[in-house]
Amino acid sequence: MALTTDAKLEIIKKFRQDENDTGSPEVQVALLTASIEQLTAHLQSHKKDDHSRLGLLKQVAKRRRLLNFLKRMDEGRYKKLIKALGLSK
Repeated sequence: MALTTDAKLEIIKKFRQDENDTGSPEVQVALLTASIEQLTAHLQSHKKDDHSRLGLLKQVAKRRRLLNFLKRMDEGRYKKLIKALGLSK
């Protein structure tokens, strides 16, 4: 259910700012988005899994906070990121 190491590395390579970047807001949001997509698919087939639903809600809230931070700091990077991830805002 969790992201594999290879999937994480691919996401990090795609959204990093420089060679050693693993913790920028773009990378964190991209990793959270991939995890949210997996959890959403899981919950569609396991409708009564309330523990996973709580984890999903926490991840969505964390992603929203990171996006708000990025929008405050650099709106250009924010717009580029939501367009690349296909998020609606």
